Amino acid sequence: MKKFLFIILIGISSYAQQTYPTLGKIISYDPSFSKLVSADAKIEVIATGLKWAEGPVWVKDGGYLLFSDAPQNTIFRWDEKNGLQLFLKPSGYTGLGQYSDEPGSNGLLVNTDGELVSCEHGDRRISRMKLSGGGKVTIADNWKGKRFNSPNDICRHSSGTYYFTDPIYGLPGRENDTANRQINTEGVYSVDAKGNVVQFQSNLKRPNGVALSPDETILYVSHTDGANPYIMAYDINKNGVVGAGKIFFDFREHKEVSNGAADGIKTDAAGNIYAAAANGIVVISPKGKLLGKIETGVPTANCNFGADGYLYITAHHYLCRVKLK
Repeated sequence: MKKFLFIILIGISSYAQQTYPTLGKIISYDPSFSKLVSADAKIEVIATGLKWAEGPVWVKDGGYLLFSDAPQNTIFRWDEKNGLQLFLKPSGYTGLGQYSDEPGSNGLLVNTDGELVSCEHGDRRISRMKLSGGGKVTIADNWKGKRFNSPNDICRHSSGTYYFTDPIYGLPGRENDTANRQINTEGVYSVDAKGNVVQFQSNLKRPNGVALSPDETILYVSHTDGANPYIMAYDINKNGVVGAGKIFFDFREHKEVSNGAADGIKTDAAGNIYAAAANGIVVISPKGKLLGKIETGVPTANCNFGADGYLYITAHHYLCRVKLK
């Protein structure tokens, strides 16, 4: 009996101490970065075999992570106990045959009603669905009667308004897709609780990630244009209306990350910006100061915070995480 109990306890112990392979390193550019992440923190690889991992979101009611793989037209689920599992397929394109190289969902969030909100490349819309039972409902799929290009990333204001970007990455022919493209600009949009869609920005070549400041007075939009790699900041009033914008952070002005152009972005409770760029997650203060980088060493698309204290990172073929302070 004692031997049997010993074996069971060993099994429990090995699960509790589960280890993962690691990659990359933590790079500090400012002493304050050590308050966010330890210099010796490990970047764990918790899932592999993906084509292009994107759009991670933590589901608090359940304690698991969801993320997109647009080329596989799939949303995956990950948790510590069960590892990687299929959650939804198709996640974007629901038509027949092959649509594009990236037909699936991209940016994801869970709204205050507990619904999964998705940016769908293939079906060219913003949708919502219950996490159990399914059944997608379209939030928006057009502007002035013209179909979106391929909604990419999204965030939500407490007023109920969503902000999202609409570049060309999910179109079969991208910028040259005259057969499918109906809007000539790559816009940044809002859609309010009544379904009213407004294009408030049309002069960015490759709008990509979006995130709100903690007090919801600033909307950050990343510009993934190699010639002009910067993050924009737009003023927002209390009703969620977007005002004037300015360049918040220009990667070309920081030699440490000058090879970067931000993809997905997130903000923490202190207002720091976490931008997927330069083969990692570049961390910037609310005042635009470069603090440090969580360097994965591979093309990195996005990140999000888990209720378990980890920052989850989608990095090419990998799903990673790093413990934050």
